[in-house]
Order: sequence, then structure tokens, then C-alpha cells
Amino acid sequence: MKVLITGGTGFIGSHTVISLVKEGLNPVIVDNFDNSSPYILEALEKITGTKPSFYNVDCNDAQALDQVFMQEGNIQGVIHFAAHKAVGESVANPLKYYRNNLGSLINLLDPMLRHKVSSLVFSSSCTVYGQPATLPVTETAAVVPAASPYGNTKQVCEEIIKDTVASNVLNPEQSAMNAVLLRYFNPIGAHPSGQIGELPLGVPGNLVPFITQTAAGIRPQLTVFGNDYNTPDGTCIRDYIHVLDLADAHVKALRFAANVADKKGLCEAFNIGTGKGHSVMELVKTFEQVSGLSLNYLLGERRSGDIEQIYASVDKAQQQLGWVAQRDIEEGLRDAWNWQKNLESLALDKA
Repeated sequence: MKVLITGGTGFIGSHTVISLVKEGLNPVIVDNFDNSSPYILEALEKITGTKPSFYNVDCNDAQALDQVFMQEGNIQGVIHFAAHKAVGESVANPLKYYRNNLGSLINLLDPMLRHKVSSLVFSSSCTVYGQPATLPVTETAAVVPAASPYGNTKQVCEEIIKDTVASNVLNPEQSAMNAVLLRYFNPIGAHPSGQIGELPLGVPGNLVPFITQTAAGIRPQLTVFGNDYNTPDGTCIRDYIHVLDLADAHVKALRFAANVADKKGLCEAFNIGTGKGHSVMELVKTFEQVSGLSLNYLLGERRSGDIEQIYASVDKAQQQLGWVAQRDIEEGLRDAWNWQKNLESLALDKA
């Protein structure tokens, strides 16, 4: 099975390439290194022993993206990661997020329909739930107005996919498309080899790389945004999932979309998390334990766009995809720190 992966050199995409190769599938990577590095291609070859096909293409370039489908031929599935993803940046610059995240998806769906690609896995987010009324949040929870433009792009993208799948069923000239929407929670960790991991270019928008960069002396101080939330220690609670578990979920989802008995316009959402919530301060203290270091941090004001707490119900993914997370936050933070230390010799991280 030949699988196109947009954003395949990014944090989650690169680990998913490894999972695909491990499962005997053939990844084709599309990326423009907007938030990654060409080094990742070398690292993937070292880890997997294979050299995946790669195209340096921006998904906002519809013509170039269509050429990838034409040149490769027989692409049977697509996993779409390529998107901007920082909540805070999306609040400050919403048009950047709407232009990129919506446009790239539309540009991808067009050639998928023309080339009769029947399986799509979409990188969605738990942000579609906003602050859920009950926890853990299930896939039947209401999709509420998003707390950030980033979250809104994920909601709109899901609707675009649902509408496209439904219309495709009605069009006799096109083969049916099945889509899986993976609403995942907070990815952390890195490959245990230390060869690939999260590589934010510039100031990190996510907590764990900011923690590891602070520990490494790249950042002078970590700010914990808000300590007056209605949680046990006053800091936000999230469901932190190891990136390798998340990568494996994409392979399970792709096989589900390709092999489900009813292949007429399936569009299903799944939560991908651990089912457990951990606070920001828990993560800070756990990192200090696994690294043996003391972090320089301060308690700051709440950050615009953040919700108080969210963690997943993962029953549906376990029952229908046959997937469950295998790794805990200790392993995730240990792997992330190993990656950060390795970055010093690679000289890839940028201030």
C-alpha cells in the first residue's frame, strides 16, 4: 500500500513514517520544511533502513501537489498532517492559519478525488471540543465554538472532509472515499534512538520542547501560563500521549479506512490519547525527576485560547481500531530529553 504523507518530516509525521515502514507500507513524503529540517530524511533512512520517496512541495501549491499524484501513481491512502498548529500564534495571526490549514486540505482533496484515492486519515485535534462539559470527553461530545483560530481550522477541516465524503458517495463517476478523523491530544516524546523528535523552529509553542530547551539552557526560563484554574494544583490539565503511540494509531486508522466492511462514504472520528489527565506542574515535576535537573520556571498569567482541562475517552479507538496507548509520561519526557541532548551535536535547533 502506497501512502502519501503531507508534513511527513514534521514531529508526528516523521514518527508515522517509521510506523508505516515497520508495518510493511510504502510512505511517500510531501513537505516543504516549514517547521522541520532536511536532516529528518537522513534520520528516517538510518532508523528504517529505507529511503522513502520525498517531494519538496508546499500543499498550498495545488499544481505541484497534483504532479506528485501523477508521478507516483497508485497512491492508495493519504495521511494529512501539514498544518500550522500553535494556538497562541493563531490568536495573533488568524489569517495565516485559515489560509494555510484550509487551503492545503482543499488542494489535497481535489487530486485525491481525481486519482480515486479511497482512504484518508486526517490529523485533527481535541481542540474541536473546546472546554467539554464532562470528562473524559467522548467522540459524541458536542463540537463547540473553538477557543482559538487554530481549533476552528480543525473544526472547519472536519466539516470539509465530511461534506466531500458524502458528495463523493452520490457521484457515480467517482470511487467512494473513506475518512478517519483522529482527534488527538497532546503529543510528547521522541524516537528512543534520539535521531528524531519535535523540532520547533523558533520559540516553541508547545510545553515539552519549551521544558527541554529551558533545561538545556536555550531558553532562560519556562513560564507556566496560569495557576488559578479550577484544578488540583491550579494549572491546566491535558492528556499527554507519546508520539510513537500516536504514530501507531495512524497506521491502525489507515487500515480501518481501507478495510472496513462498509466502504460507502465512511467518515469516523476517534479520540487518540491515554485517557488520563496530567497538569502542567505535574509535567514539570516529572521532567525534573526523570532528568535529575531543576527547571527555572515562573508562574505567569493565563494565555489566551487555553482551556482549563481536557482528557480523552479512548474506548472507541480501542474497540474499533484495536489501538491503545502503551507508553506513560515518564517515558515520553525521558525520550524528549534524550532528543534535546542529541540536538546539541546535530546543531538543528534554532533560537
